Amino acid sequence: MINIKEVSEKIKKNEGYSNKIYYDKLGNSTIGYGHLVKKNEKFTENKKYLKKELNDLFKKDLSKAIKDYNELFIKENLPKHISEVLVEMIFQLGSKNFLTFKKMIKAIKNKNFISASKEMKKSLWYKQTPIRVLKLSKIMSRENDR
Repeated sequence: MINIKEVSEKIKKNEGYSNKIYYDKLGNSTIGYGHLVKKNEKFTENKKYLKKELNDLFKKDLSKAIKDYNELFIKENLPKHISEVLVEMIFQLGSKNFLTFKKMIKAIKNKNFISASKEMKKSLWYKQTPIRVLKLSKIMSRENDR
């Protein structure tokens, strides 16, 4: 079972916060707690936005990540720490990019979390955000955190 408050705090800490648009490592417009600004959204450069508005956006993004996680893994009965790593990955990468981790997903479904952890580090994602990936892959590979 995912502890929404805990996973929310972890993601917020790892994402950081900005009340103005900034550019992520790939040059994408981002705001709040790592929200990727979509073409149809009306955020303005250099404008400061209210924390409440950006918190609401975060809650919506987190809800989508949890929904996408449930669609993929709800039947797997995974340990809490594994579920929370996966929700954070989906939050950061988006479902489409997360689904490219085919070997990792297969390892998770086979309950081979050591292999899944290794697959996390064999990715472009690791090159882009190595500190975060190392942190999450260490959590993924913990055997006795159940």
